[in-house]
Amino acid sequence: MNRLCYSTNVHPAEDLPGILRQLDTCAVPIRERTGFDRLGLGLWLAADAAAELAADPSRLRRLRAELDARGLAVLALNAFPYGGFHQRVVKHAVYRPDWTEPARARYTADCATVLAGLLPEDADSGSVSTLPLGWRRPWSPAADRAAEQALRRTAAAFRTVSHRAGRPIRLAVEPEPGCVLDDVADAVGWLAPRVDPEFVGLCLDTCHLAVSFADPERTVAAIERAGLRVVRIQASAALHVDDPGDPEARRVLADHAEPRYLHQVREADPTGRVLAADDLPEALDRLPGRGPWRVHFHVPLHAAPPAPLRATTEVLRRAVAAVRDRTVVEVETYTWPVLPGRRADAPVDIPAGIAAELTWAERFLTSERVDG
Repeated sequence: MNRLCYSTNVHPAEDLPGILRQLDTCAVPIRERTGFDRLGLGLWLAADAAAELAADPSRLRRLRAELDARGLAVLALNAFPYGGFHQRVVKHAVYRPDWTEPARARYTADCATVLAGLLPEDADSGSVSTLPLGWRRPWSPAADRAAEQALRRTAAAFRTVSHRAGRPIRLAVEPEPGCVLDDVADAVGWLAPRVDPEFVGLCLDTCHLAVSFADPERTVAAIERAGLRVVRIQASAALHVDDPGDPEARRVLADHAEPRYLHQVREADPTGRVLAADDLPEALDRLPGRGPWRVHFHVPLHAAPPAPLRATTEVLRRAVAAVRDRTVVEVETYTWPVLPGRRADAPVDIPAGIAAELTWAERFLTSERVDG
């Protein structure tokens, strides 16, 4: 089975008719451009659509037939954004509801049911990605206990779905800068004593990994030592700037400070500390800029960002090479509509861009892993 897919959270539709229209206008052209016989999807379903499908097996079967007819295969589900991921301003709203709220557990369990019905026959497992508990503020010991209980109940639901499906459907917790589980070390420390590793693992977003300045090989080794597994790799690249004090670097960085999404920044201080800002405008205003920056802005995998910025694709390549399990690799560049340098009246050719990313990923992320 080809284990390479792309995340459909780049598309805004949240109801089933709209999703099918976007698959026709985007996913099918992407498959044709790449020449893939079958194109893998990391499908994003907003909560209402997931609930509708989970409650109606006949509708789920019809969606599966529609996907098959288009040469599309759902390899994974993205259950991080609950909904509204393409509103004019998203920012911190993407972390709500968090894992203290019952709606999060219901949505995630619905996604497990849906994925079990959509996985292709040759897939040996599936994964549903989720947020790393919630944003770090406000968070309390009581919130931590509530999140643990909700995660345990959800893992039990995943176990039931897996037994029914005859193959594991796993929850993939995705560390993100600024969240309760800010980086992989936080996620491993929190998850390892609390979860059944057969049904709960990590979604390794390589943009987030790069922003944390973590070593890819050591990070993957630490996950394995803890008895956990990487159940999905989100192939993504962050922005890197060697000298954030350089006026030209600051000018180009400012072009990326757009209003829709949060763009967390980390600075590798010369003393060895990692300094943090929750968004790019804050970083430009407050961080000292004495060491290199990494910016949580998913940039296209195949194209270099404007100089003097560069992309962290080397972190991506090292991380993929370090993961020994044959894991789904999901290209996740959702920022096409907000990339700087495009004319407001010129629509972005998203199918062409994603097709180029998938072609790059097929070439550089080891044929053994993506061709399976």
